[in-house]
Order: sequence, then structure tokens, then C-alpha cells
Amino acid sequence: MNKVSIAEGIEWVGVVDWNLCDFHGFVTRRGTTYNSYLISDKKTALIDTVKYTFCEEFLIKISEITDLEKLDYIIINHLEKDHSSSLPIVAKLAKNAIIITSQRGKEAIIEHYGADFRIKTVKTGDEIDLGNRTLRFIEAPMLHWPDSMFTYIVEEKILLSNDAFGQHLASSFRFDDQIDECELMEEAKIYYANILMPLGSLISRKIQEIVKMGISPKIIAPSHGMIWRSNPSKIIQAYLDWSVFKSNLKAVVVFDTMWSSTDKMARAITEGIVSQGVEVKLLKLRSAENTDIVTEILNSKAVIVGSPTLNQQMFPSLGAFLTYITGLKPKGKIWSFFGSYGWSKGAVKSILKWQKKLVLR
Repeated sequence: MNKVSIAEGIEWVGVVDWNLCDFHGFVTRRGTTYNSYLISDKKTALIDTVKYTFCEEFLIKISEITDLEKLDYIIINHLEKDHSSSLPIVAKLAKNAIIITSQRGKEAIIEHYGADFRIKTVKTGDEIDLGNRTLRFIEAPMLHWPDSMFTYIVEEKILLSNDAFGQHLASSFRFDDQIDECELMEEAKIYYANILMPLGSLISRKIQEIVKMGISPKIIAPSHGMIWRSNPSKIIQAYLDWSVFKSNLKAVVVFDTMWSSTDKMARAITEGIVSQGVEVKLLKLRSAENTDIVTEILNSKAVIVGSPTLNQQMFPSLGAFLTYITGLKPKGKIWSFFGSYGWSKGAVKSILKWQKKLVLR
């Protein structure tokens, strides 16, 4: 195994999923990682596990550093199965370890994996002494599951943030300063837009809470993608901006077309926006992924949606897009709708049924 040290006695023992192409319904073109961390001190702690399909590789990595029976703690920050589905096997082999999780995490472990575990629950501010290191826990409910929490290594100022600050990005490297910064921030934005966008107010409050606790991480180690060691404040500031829907002077025109009439309208609207010196993206459904459209919308001020009429309704691809974007709850956007028809005005009429869901945010 190529050893990856985050600090002395703190190792990355995760796995790389090079071929993942879909996650939570959005496109992951660059794969992902399932990050897990092993802390070796007077007591030993494993932070999160990995997706079950990679369990064998995961166990080999741990065993090359320590005997599983010597594990004292297994920290479960979040029960979603990409982080926890190896837990039953790991816990069986690490028979002396106590599982540390939130109260809701305990309930979820019992619900999904049964009650045959030694579990200790923690709340915000609770700590565990490993010897030369202290683990402090921060509950983060609904970021992005009810059970979510963060683990902070006090002495090294390392925040193990689970799904916060992550990216779906497979790489032979582990740290932010080892890859292209633009690629990294692009994937971080895609990740935020398609998973965390509805949670903006919770995210900004949680960051403020962490600051008030006197926590200023030198390293942020998420459960997906690169570890932020060169400039963790960059991703924190990006999250603060995204959480309040900080917008550029930019519009996104989203449409689909049957016989090019809606396409002509979309292009005319786009040209009009360009003539006013405003940045614009023209995105045709069935040619662009919802993943990419939502990412463009995240920091845009205006969204303009158009559809042809089919069977006195909007085009099916518009229905799928509107369902997806409504669930992500973008705020502070200017919405406008247009459409084309031959003898029935059904497209715009059906789109306007979504208006209150989208505009009144």
C-alpha cells in the first residue's frame, strides 16, 4: 500500500472508485473516493468506513498499519451506505472497538445493521482522549442526513467533515495542492449544487457555530475527494457564498425543442441578454445533464425556462428538470418562462404551475 499520511500517526485508509458515473441521480464524470482515516495513538480510532464493495481493499489497508483487534474506537460520522456499509464486517473483526456516533446515528445503525454493537453516543462538545490527541465532536444534523456529525482532532486542528466540503473526484493524489485548482473547485461546486444546495441556511449557521467554538481548521478532510491542506479557508468561503446564493450578473436559459421553434426563441432571448452585457448560458435539455444545469444555476441571478407543447403539456424533459431543480430549492433567482405551440398553449400553462414552487423561495 502507498502510505498516505495527513499528519504523524494519522493515515488515509480510504479507497478510490475510479468508475463511478452516477451518484444521488447526478453525473459523476470523475469518479469518487470513499475516505476513511486511521489515528494511531495510545488508543486507536478509525474514522468512518467505506462502501461495502471495496471492503476487502479497505481491510487490507488497515491491517498494514494495525491489527483490527487493537482498534479502540470506530467513529461513524454519517450512516449513508457509501460511508457505513463496511461497518458490520469491520466491527466483527475489531471486536474490542466501541462505535462512536450521534444519537440518531445509533438509531440508524440499529435500524440498518441490527443491535449487536457496542455503541456510545456523543453530542456537540463531547470529547474522547486518545492519549496525545483529543477528538471533539460536532453534531451537524441534516448536513445532509439527520445523523451527520463532524470529528475534530484538536491538537492538529484537523476537521474530519464527512460529506461537507467534499467532491466526487477520483485521483491518484489525495491533497488539494496536488491537482489542478480549477478542476477541484469545479467538482466542489458540482457537489454542493447537487447535494447541499437545499441546506444553505443550515450550512451558514453551522460554519458560524464552528467559528464560535474556536475551531479554525488547518486541514479539512472530507469523506469524498481531495483533502484541503493548502488553503482550507478557500472552500469554507466558497460554502459561505454558495449558502447565501451569492449571484453573478448571469442568466441561464434552459429549454427543449421539437421542431426548432422553441430553439429559435431561446436563441433570440440569449442574444438579447448578451446585448445587455450580461453573461448567459444556453442549455438544451437532452443535450445537457441536469447536473451541469443546476451547477450553472447555483451562482446565476436569472433562470429562463422554455418548452414546446406536446399533448397539451410541457415537453417531458422539462418536467424532469423542474422536479429536480425544485427539490434543490434555489433561492434569490429571477424566474421567467416561455414556450411555443401550434394550436394549444399547454406548455407554458403547465410550466406556470411550477411558478410558486420556484419563485416563492
